[in-house]
Amino acid sequence: MKFLVGYNGSNESEEALKEAQKHANVFNADIYIVTSLEQSSTLEKADIERAEGELEYLRTPFNIDGIPCETYVSVSYLSPGEDLVQFAKENKIDEIFIGVKKRSKVGKLMFGSTAQHVILNAPCPVVVVK
Repeated sequence: MKFLVGYNGSNESEEALKEAQKHANVFNADIYIVTSLEQSSTLEKADIERAEGELEYLRTPFNIDGIPCETYVSVSYLSPGEDLVQFAKENKIDEIFIGVKKRSKVGKLMFGSTAQHVILNAPCPVVVVK
């Protein structure tokens, strides 16, 4: 099995990682941790390098447990939600883990919702962790 964890550095995505690790132990799954960065004029190389370094650090607990783990920083013109769904389709992911933060309806309307897009468009089951 293949599990995808959408990671953005938030406490909620940390909890999603922990839940994915538990499931990976039970189902003998491979883990893919993906950070999606939207291409823009303000995105700098240092931002990408910082994200890569953080993801590399996150592999440690998976390596200790003997869980195969790959990390990716994806930079594209897609929104993070679209990018995660595309990654899941291209890599035949069996389950997606994503952290959610409670936001107002106005907040969702103004800024969109990565989790909502993933939940509605994913090609596989999605585990939502708060």
